[in-house]
Amino acid sequence: EVKGILLGLDCTPALVDEAISCGANLIVTHHPLIFGGIKKISEKDPVGAAIIKAIRAGVAVYSSHTPSDKVMAGVSGAMARKLGLENLEILEAEGDGSTGLGMIGDFREPMDCGDFIIKVKEAFHLKTLRCSAPLEGKVARVAMCGGAGSSLIGEAMAKGADAYLCGDLSYHHFFTPKGFMIMDVGHYESEIEIVTILFALIRKNFPTFAVRIVDNNYNPIFYF
Repeated sequence: EVKGILLGLDCTPALVDEAISCGANLIVTHHPLIFGGIKKISEKDPVGAAIIKAIRAGVAVYSSHTPSDKVMAGVSGAMARKLGLENLEILEAEGDGSTGLGMIGDFREPMDCGDFIIKVKEAFHLKTLRCSAPLEGKVARVAMCGGAGSSLIGEAMAKGADAYLCGDLSYHHFFTPKGFMIMDVGHYESEIEIVTILFALIRKNFPTFAVRIVDNNYNPIFYF
């Protein structure tokens, strides 16, 4: 029986501790606690420590990862709305086009690349931004994918995007053709909005549950 729900981006040992302390016996996160399989469970490892704490306290963990990645109202859609894009559509659509990975849309008025860079930094609260060579012309059409999205770079170019935003890009991805640029806004930064989206959905559909967001969503990457 669910008595309370705590939401966060990642199921860390600290999040499990907070769930226990506030009486929540269900944790809902975006990222799965066990992401790529696990060979041993040890308190010395963050994943193992979280598993042990949750089992001992009888706390269930549910992760809405791929479902949140593949809908218009999910991770990539939230990125697009932060930038104020219009005419939104799934970047790599499946089936009837209503689901799939990534998002692409247009600015109502094209903007200079310098202004676009500032807009991206402000929208995602970035102190620094990794990007390829800035465009000489204006930015009108933008594609994006929350989290690690390098696999959709080709799709973004094919759909006519001037710029593509995602996280976890490697050095060689930044060699882009003329007229196209990529931006690494950070994995955490691109996805954190999904926590408030899930919170709103749960509160709306299950109003009798005590639902709260973890006090501190933890970004494991530090910038100096």
